[in-house]
Amino acid sequence: MSRDVTKLRVFHTADELLMRVYRVTSTLPAEERYGLQSQLRRAAMSIPLNIVEGSARRTLREYVSFLNIATASSSEAAYLVSVAGRLGLIESTEAKSLEADYRELLKALRAMLRTLQGLSD
Repeated sequence: MSRDVTKLRVFHTADELLMRVYRVTSTLPAEERYGLQSQLRRAAMSIPLNIVEGSARRTLREYVSFLNIATASSSEAAYLVSVAGRLGLIESTEAKSLEADYRELLKALRAMLRTLQGLSD
């Protein structure tokens, strides 16, 4: 498996989702700037950052560890998008689309982790 993040579909997906989250959250009310907006952006940012950082680590064990963090952050981002949608802060169709895309990203990250963990056995 490549350690060049530019060749990883999960990285590109995470990066695209990050851009979408930034665009969508730019319209949140000012009172959410330090609440939901900040938390959602941090979770969304954590995913590609951990993929990049993990790919730069020397050992497979470290790489897997960072991918586990990216997976957890993806779950967090999906939940926060759901909250924003249910509160009416993000348009319902956009929230559902983002949630579905985060679920797909989660599946891809988990599949990648299974493959990598199989290599370490």
